[in-house]
Amino acid sequence: MATAGEIAEKAGREDVRRRWLLSTPALAIIFFAGIGPLFIVLVYSFLAPGSYGDVKWQFSTDAWVGVVLQRDIFDGTISIADAHLQIFLRSVTLSLATTVLTLIFGFPTAYFIATRPENRRDIWLFLITIPFWTNLLIRTFAMMEVLRNEGLVNGLLRFLHIIDQPIQFMYTDFAVLVGMVYVFLPLMVLPLFASMEKLDFRLVEAGYDLYATRFQVLRRVIIPLVKPGIIAGSILVFIPSLGAYVTPRVMGGGTNLMIGNLIELQFGQGRNWPLGAALSMTLMAIVMIALLFYVRNAGRNQGSGHG
Repeated sequence: MATAGEIAEKAGREDVRRRWLLSTPALAIIFFAGIGPLFIVLVYSFLAPGSYGDVKWQFSTDAWVGVVLQRDIFDGTISIADAHLQIFLRSVTLSLATTVLTLIFGFPTAYFIATRPENRRDIWLFLITIPFWTNLLIRTFAMMEVLRNEGLVNGLLRFLHIIDQPIQFMYTDFAVLVGMVYVFLPLMVLPLFASMEKLDFRLVEAGYDLYATRFQVLRRVIIPLVKPGIIAGSILVFIPSLGAYVTPRVMGGGTNLMIGNLIELQFGQGRNWPLGAALSMTLMAIVMIALLFYVRNAGRNQGSGHG
């Protein structure tokens, strides 16, 4: 006769087996729709480029070498791929700047919404999410109309007699940065609001009662309590801005490339699919590092919270 422990162990095994069986369709979808294409890209990165696009099924590491190095077509000498490194540096710099600026603008916005009466918060959140109703390309063209030589900003500056000739905003890193801040700002506001909504504002009042200044309350009370929202919003902004394609293409005019534009160029005009695949995997590696940084910090926050 089976003991109670054996019966419980058997029931546990059956429960685990049942859970795996129920999750099989989801795991199959994840594999074929997510991991499968990534595996194909990884395989392509170790192949030779075809003459007119596509790949030759010959093992080669030239694509990975080409991420950071380049071979001269005349004498075959190898040198640093300055163009690729500049694009990588520009992409990381603009993505970090976008994250910082969205945090600077998004933090007071989220705080303002969180401090409104509960029956009015939904209206403000509705206004924040309205841009998501519009296609990304249309929003980018709208920002282009603001920054172009005959646009709103230059028109206002000339009307106020601040400038005589229009300032060239378009097709610069500044234009790309402004466009990405505009596009990704809601992704920063929403996680920040989710954290601030749970904030016990009695702690803020207690800080003022202890004669703390506004800056001290912000630095020692508010920011530590909403740190999970700051980290989540930063990740949600940094990752898509790092691989952005539409905004740099339109606002940068095809000259101020980012990683996404460089990858598209290799699969398109460059006809070097293995290099494009290697660049894609490199971009994914950068994203994975950012995600690991987020998970590590989130784990520390939970650990300190339980302590």
